[in-house]
Amino acid sequence: MIKKTLYFGHPARLSLRLGQIVIKLPEVEDNETLSERLKRESVVTRPVEDIGLVVLDHRQITLTQGLLAALLENNVAVVTCDGRSMPAGLMLPLEGNTVQSERFRRQIDASLPLRKQLWQQTVRQKILNQAAVLEAVAAVETGCMHAWAEGVRSGDPDNLEGRAAAYYWRHLFGRTHPDFTRDREGPAPNALLNYGYAILRATMARALVGSGLLPTLGIHHHNRYNTYCLADDMMEPYRPYVDELVAEIVDRYDDTSTLTRELKAELLGIPALDVVVDGRRSPLMVAVSATSASLCRCYSGESRRLSLPCR
Repeated sequence: MIKKTLYFGHPARLSLRLGQIVIKLPEVEDNETLSERLKRESVVTRPVEDIGLVVLDHRQITLTQGLLAALLENNVAVVTCDGRSMPAGLMLPLEGNTVQSERFRRQIDASLPLRKQLWQQTVRQKILNQAAVLEAVAAVETGCMHAWAEGVRSGDPDNLEGRAAAYYWRHLFGRTHPDFTRDREGPAPNALLNYGYAILRATMARALVGSGLLPTLGIHHHNRYNTYCLADDMMEPYRPYVDELVAEIVDRYDDTSTLTRELKAELLGIPALDVVVDGRRSPLMVAVSATSASLCRCYSGESRRLSLPCR
């Protein structure tokens, strides 16, 4: 069963009762003109075990330590947003697997050739997925993308990922934003991409922790200030799914310059997107768990192949 995503973009008081997250609205609770019956009826509950991701996007949200502990015990990723409503923090459990220390050791001891081979697979599939999105969204010739994908060598020393990215971003939004440049601080639809990638990153980090891996220790990314290098590595082939959703949103909305609640609601559906991994179709939240589990098998020597999404 796919875990649910809960988004809070308004003042709320969150607590725990009998394994349920209890959601109360301050404007109702503090309104002395309302009856106690109406106040009780306004309270909403959700089973903690059914939740996979919680997004906190308002300065007047309070939650109890008991609820926070219960969320982490159930491997729920808790995302906090800044004043611009952009994800700014991510909280994950310290322990996500019964054999965690053993898997940590295998991850730390992974050889450089293995990490390079895993990165080769990751980049190749990312480029293929980007090509599929270009064909579907922009009807662009992608023969060069397929050639670059086939040409990726161990560790991608030729930076074919970068070459493919330049071609990809030049054409993806060509119909609606012909001068688009991918820039985190740039104009629309960059903010949509930033938000979508943050949701994807949290979903992937949650899966890695659930598999008993360190989301910090990557196979390619190694920025000393990045806490989620491995999550950034493994989410690469999934990015085109976010890109395709953003392209569809841009086509349907007249104005995407402001990240409205309506637009965020669309992007919060990312964990439920259909993804095919190893010939099986499943929601993205399930698919990333298959990818993280395959990475564990590669670290342990059981396999040399990652289970990656095929667009």
